[in-house]
Parts: sequence; structure tokens; C-alpha cells
Amino acid sequence: MIQPSISGHLMSSMISIKWFEKSACCCRSLIRNGCFFTIFSRLHWSCSLFKESVQTRVDLEKVNLYGKPMGQRLGQAFFLVLLMLLTPLSGCFGEQDAGGLGSTEDVVITPPVLTGGVFQGVTIAAEVDLAVFVPYLMLNSDNGFVQNSTVIDMKAGESVMLTLLAPPRTDTAVVMLGEYGRENWPLRTTEESWRTWVQRDGNDRTDNPGIQRIPATNGTLDTVLPSNNNGGPVLAVRIPIERPMAAAYSEADGGRHSTGLVDGLNVFNYISHMSDETPDITDAADGAVGYLDRWAGQGNAAYEDAAQYLIGNLESFGLEVITQRFTYDSLMTGAQNPEAYNICGYRFGEVNPDKWMVFGAHFDIAPPVNGGMLDPHIFGRTYGTRVGAYDNTAGTAMVLTVAEAMANFNTRNTMVFCLWSGEEGGKRGSDFWTDYWVKEDNPGVEVTNYVNLDMAGVNWPGGGGAPCGGNHGGGEGGCDPQPAVDPDGYPKDEEVWPMRVYIGPSLDHDIMNQPGMVGLAMWIGSDAIGVEEQMSMLIGTDHPADTWKVDDWMAKDRPEIIVYEDTTARSDHATFQDNLGTVTMGFGGLVDGYWCYHQTCDTVDEMIDWMDTTGKDYGEERSGTSNLVDALDTITWWATYSFFHLDENPVRNAYL
Repeated sequence: MIQPSISGHLMSSMISIKWFEKSACCCRSLIRNGCFFTIFSRLHWSCSLFKESVQTRVDLEKVNLYGKPMGQRLGQAFFLVLLMLLTPLSGCFGEQDAGGLGSTEDVVITPPVLTGGVFQGVTIAAEVDLAVFVPYLMLNSDNGFVQNSTVIDMKAGESVMLTLLAPPRTDTAVVMLGEYGRENWPLRTTEESWRTWVQRDGNDRTDNPGIQRIPATNGTLDTVLPSNNNGGPVLAVRIPIERPMAAAYSEADGGRHSTGLVDGLNVFNYISHMSDETPDITDAADGAVGYLDRWAGQGNAAYEDAAQYLIGNLESFGLEVITQRFTYDSLMTGAQNPEAYNICGYRFGEVNPDKWMVFGAHFDIAPPVNGGMLDPHIFGRTYGTRVGAYDNTAGTAMVLTVAEAMANFNTRNTMVFCLWSGEEGGKRGSDFWTDYWVKEDNPGVEVTNYVNLDMAGVNWPGGGGAPCGGNHGGGEGGCDPQPAVDPDGYPKDEEVWPMRVYIGPSLDHDIMNQPGMVGLAMWIGSDAIGVEEQMSMLIGTDHPADTWKVDDWMAKDRPEIIVYEDTTARSDHATFQDNLGTVTMGFGGLVDGYWCYHQTCDTVDEMIDWMDTTGKDYGEERSGTSNLVDALDTITWWATYSFFHLDENPVRNAYL
């Protein structure tokens, strides 16, 4: 490698043969790497001149070690070589700084293009002695668990195959090269992707966060832990990622997000099936093809029918299904009412079966009261729905999709996939489960973390204004009423409807109390989910306690995806925080600004209309189905990645 410190010796006859040999080797390496095909002939001439110069230096030492004429000839020859190489080859020389490694071409990675969203075999072959840092989720074949990242030492000629999960929603993967035996490695920040990190030459910097490799036990892959030492610069190898579309679907039908371990189109299909209002005279429960009228309590036959459908699905995935029935006393009449099912599917852990990671959503919907079943587009808002596509068939569908995928993996801790009863009446199902099933019936269990899905999907990349025409109305000009800024509510306005990632518990609006979970959410979102440009963290520093979320959202120019610690909880994650002290992560979208919230018009068609950006001066012009599937894909993948990470390293409550 040509270094500035050598420049003062360019015209000197005292340059060593060893240095020339190294330079000649570097030159040959550049030819082998194929970085500069367009200047190959010039490079070939330069290498020949190197060889001549080396021979001249040998002759010089034999005749006159300090002979000035021969020294000048040698210096002039090398200076010509420098001029020929320095300008056209400066780009490749910029990569030559990682513990003496020559080039990113010192490894061969196959396949050359990764398939996004699936676990796949990836072979890394080394041409020189080196170490490789692979910062992605991978399946460890020795213990059967998914782990985050590894470092591998490789001798020249060796190869290794890893089973990697290629990120599903980005186009670039990065692996790093360093000297053989290297212990410490740099990391990107939580706000950026690996692609952005390399583009800004983060791999050449010395101020990165760092990790330290942890030696494997029993022959498994090395793991990593955070470290104050990043080890300095590395070489970064970029690998393209492509996520194919399912052949049967167009882009307008959601085909962009139709493949992978999980995918948004599968979630959309679950929602569509469960929300299908097509009449079915043979169905005595709700008279429809789908599973409507899922009102909890009162011995509702339609709710019981839906529960059996969900139980059958979870069992078909290979999960052990355990249900709880319970009753509650009416606050108004004192009467004891039956409260249907909590339905949970279990995949017990191989190492810590009494540590439970829970992924849940309520599957009951808002019951008709206060005149119910009137279309708010015509009669104004009442309360209640038959369908509940957004609240909360969407969350139910995401639980089913993740459960189906995760049931095939061995995990260290127990995975529990729950569909709650009675959320609309006051989070009664999850309250019963945490207070009685866990604390009383299973007192030895620790619920390590909980992920909640409730009203997620009508959010970015949708936006730009409420739908108009057709069956819409209630606002101006034949449109649904536009979402408006609510200073003490969730951030939103007429144009931007943020996707919300909410963390808890948190008692303070202006202090980050659960940095581990916030950091994990940001880490996953910025790279694997591909939303670094849309995502921002909210915190209430210098803002009033009652309006801080909206205030900080505005101050940060209305980001489309927000990650924040919430001091209030309106869904089932509240019971895990309050009853068990569990750190939770939840996903949601537009709530109070959605005109069909808890209304008869909460249907799949309504969700599609709200997500349509064609003809709008907002985002990319895409169909409502395409944008909705995109949103569902984003959230489902985020939750899936969270589960893999939290199995390896649960995030404990910072208050405890």
C-alpha cells in the first residue's frame, strides 16, 4: 500500500528492495481484483517498470550502494510509476486499510446476490488469512438457534457456509474484513443502515460504536457483545439483495411484498378472509363467509366460531394451544357475564422454558351500542362494527402470520402467540392472563418481553388526505373528515399519518427510561426494515407533558415513522407493564383520525381507500392495496426481527 510517509523517499536511492516487492505485489493484487479494467494496459506497463526498478536496485547494490547516477535513475523510474498509478487508482487504494488486508476481493461470497427475506446458505471463501464480521441474523446449525452476528477467522483457501437471513426490505448487505484473529469491530449507529454507513465511509472511521467477539462454546459460532473498542477501520464488502415478487401478483395487488419468511400479502389475505362479508346462509353464527360479529362476552356464537377458527390455525402450525375462559362482574348491574376465550399458542423453549416471550393482539371488535350499525358516512358516528378489519383483524392477522413462521424455529425461550378477549371492554382478557394465568397459576414464569399489535396498517406509506367520492362522506366535498392535529393525542395531520412504534413502561415524558428496547427498535428499523429516512425517535425534552409527542413530532419535521416511549397505554401492552413489569414494544397507526374507527365502515375496502396515494401529492403514486400490503409487511417484519433478537437477548425493565 502506498502511504504518504514514503513520499519523501521517492527520489532517493535508499528505498529497500522489500518495499519495492510489496509495491509490486500490491500492483499485481490490483490487476487480480479487476478494479480498473479500463486502465489495464497502463497498469501492466507500470508493473513492468516496478520489476525493472527492482532489478536496477539489485544491480545498484552490487556495483555501488551509494552511486548517485543509478539512484537518480531508480527514483525517476519509481516517480513515473507513481504518476501512472496514483490518480486512476486512488479509489482502490482507499480500501487498503484494515490490518494489512489488500482488498475486498480477498474473499469470494456466493451467491453474489442474496434473496431478501429468507434464510439461505451463503459461502465465504478466503484467498488470504483474514477475519470476517457478519452482522446479520443467522441460523446456528450447531445449536439450532437464530443468533445475531458472528466473527470467523479464516486461513487462505478456507471457506465457510452460513445460513443467513438476508434483510427483507433493503437492497444491500455488508460484511466486514479484518486481520486474522481480530477481536473488536465497528458498528453503524442505530439511526442508519449498513448501506449508508459504508457510503459515508464509516468503515474507514475510528469513532464508531464497537463490538467484541465472544468465543464460542462447544464448537458453535462466535457471538458478539457491545464494546468501547471498535478496533479501527475495516474493509466493507457490499452484497446486493433482491426480494422477488410472487408470480401470481402484480405490483398493484401487493406483489412487491409477497415473498419471504413472512410477508405483507399473507397478512392482507388473512384480513380479507376474516373480514369477508359475502353472505353464507349455512353459517348460523354470523351468516357470512368471514368471521364477523366478534363481540366478546354474553356467550356470542359468532365469537365462539371465530375462536375455533383461530385455534385450528395455531394448532396447524404445530403450536400447543391453551385457552382460558373467565367471567367478569358487570360494573353497572353486578351480573356475572361469560367472557369467551383467550387463545394462546405455545412453542416451548429449549433452554429456558419458563421465560416467555409473548406476541399478542386482541381479536374482539367494538360491539354495537348507542344506535349502532349506522353508516357514519351518512348518519354520522355512532359506535360498533360487524367487521373490525382495522381494529383489530389486522393485528390478529399479523399474529397468525408470525406464529406460522416462528413455529418452525427452535428458540431458547418459550414463544407464546396470544389472541386476547375483551380488549374493547377494558383489556380484560390480557388482564386476566397476566394476573391469574401467569402470576397465580405459573408463578415461576418470567414474561421477558411483550410485542403488541393493535390498529396497525393505516399509516405510512399511505397519507396525503382522507378518501373522497364513492361511499365516502361526512367531511367536506364528499370526503371523509380529514385527520387533524390533536395536540395531546397521537401525532398526525391531514397529510402525514405516522406508523407508531411505542415502548414502555415509562413514567417520564422527557427521559428515555427503556433505552435497550428503544435502541433495538431503531436498530431493526434503520436497516432490515429499510426506513432510516422516514424514522425518528421522539422524546419530550423541553416540551410540556401533555403535548410532547405532537410537539416533538412537529419539531422534527413530521417524520412518517416514530419510535417513542409512551407514558400512557390504550391497549393490551398496559396490562403487561402494570401487572408484570414487562418491557413492551407495540405497533400502531392512525387511530382517532380514522373516520371509521369503531364504526360499521371499518372494512378492508375502507382501509384500501385510505391507503391509496394515486392522484395525491404525497409519497409515491401507488394503489391502496399496494401501500396497505407494504405497511403490513413493514410491521410484521419488524415484529419478527424483534422476536429473534429478544430470544437471544431479552430486554429487562430498567426500573427493576
